Amino acid sequence: MHSKENRPVIGTEDILLSLCNSVVEVLNVATQSNLHYSGMVQRITKTCLKPDIGCFVLFDGGFTGLVVLNFSAAAAMEVYETYLTSMGMAKSELASSHTADEVGNVMGELMNQIVGNFTGKIGRELQTHITQNQPKMLVLSKQVMLSVDTNLDQPQARRVTFYTARNNIFYLEMAIDGTEFIKLRDFEASEAPDPDLLIAQAAATPATSLAPSTAGEDHDELLKSLGM
Repeated sequence: MHSKENRPVIGTEDILLSLCNSVVEVLNVATQSNLHYSGMVQRITKTCLKPDIGCFVLFDGGFTGLVVLNFSAAAAMEVYETYLTSMGMAKSELASSHTADEVGNVMGELMNQIVGNFTGKIGRELQTHITQNQPKMLVLSKQVMLSVDTNLDQPQARRVTFYTARNNIFYLEMAIDGTEFIKLRDFEASEAPDPDLLIAQAAATPATSLAPSTAGEDHDELLKSLGM
């Protein structure tokens, strides 16, 4: 019998690293550019949505958590423009402001792909299962706090800084239950599915985009559901 000390243990930072790699993998392919993230991670007490565009996804299953991406207007527009122009769209056909519904829809689609990539890897590598809800997008003029204490027994929150190819900054925040995965026996992780198929499936699930012009009752209901 092996002692626990000799068994590989996967903790919060390992899960965060997998999520960071999913962000880079998806956005590098989508934008045909090179994004990267800081080698340092911050321990934070709460996750929050921040200006100019905030996006969040809740997931549940083997462990429960929340993923938040906060984009500056410049970072959001760079990702939006490079993604669509890499697919052949003319720049003259694109939205000129980060508040446009099209920008929120694209960011939500990419968020869907990122979390789908992440949950797929976690399922294969940790032999567990996670489900996600639809990404929610908010165009913000001021900071909004997201409380996740009611969903997590032992919340652990982290923040990582990301840089686009043009050095625009956006932030990833993750909050999950304090957990460890301890390897009990040797196994081979299952093969990754076809990424083109995953992207097609993710793109088929529309995100909910809430721009100022369409906020109204939907905006109020969303904030109420978050306990604000």
